[in-house]
Amino acid sequence: MFLFTACHAQPQNPRSTDFPSAERPVASIVSPRWSDEDTRDRAGEATEVMNRAGVKPGMTVADIGAGEGYYTVRLAARVGAKGRVLAQDIVPEVRDALAERVTRERLDTVSVKLGEPDNPELPENSFDRIFLVHMYHEIASPYAFLWNLRPAVKSGGRVIVVDADRPTNQHGTPPKLLDCEFAAVGYARVDMQVMPSAGGYLAAYEPRGLRPEADAIKACGTR
Repeated sequence: MFLFTACHAQPQNPRSTDFPSAERPVASIVSPRWSDEDTRDRAGEATEVMNRAGVKPGMTVADIGAGEGYYTVRLAARVGAKGRVLAQDIVPEVRDALAERVTRERLDTVSVKLGEPDNPELPENSFDRIFLVHMYHEIASPYAFLWNLRPAVKSGGRVIVVDADRPTNQHGTPPKLLDCEFAAVGYARVDMQVMPSAGGYLAAYEPRGLRPEADAIKACGTR
């Protein structure tokens, strides 16, 4: 199985408490499953998301908040034998169950790891696409999370968010709020598409300019 090089936080990195708090509700993690896989496939969800996100054979992608692995296994099929997938979750039991699935289905190009709520702990300059699917509203420290995520994106790479257009405490993220939180950490939105098949919309972001210092980041109010 492919293994990513371990990524260790540097001592000078800011702590989560150095970043502003989210000025909006944070949804609880209620289930590792957004909907059953057959229903999602009948709607063409993963295929449409991967097409619109520009996922191609040979890419290296990350599935953050991977849950039971709906996207993980489909991303592995799309990127093929020359591509790589890193599936991450912050719940140990969920991570372990996904690792068992990856082993059972012999997904040799997939690695599974445990992340932290405010830091996905991804290797630097490694990913063409990083997927945050139906989970952004569950991130309690979005500015710390996005700040720690930035170095993992390759030049020309994108962070892909799939979510519903509704308040965060109703398991969605209003697009204007999403734009604001990403922009606060130095990302620019490069795509936004309505996607009923995926429960709402798809937004794509690219890092732009220098990553701001933690104490220079201004929190976004609810929109």
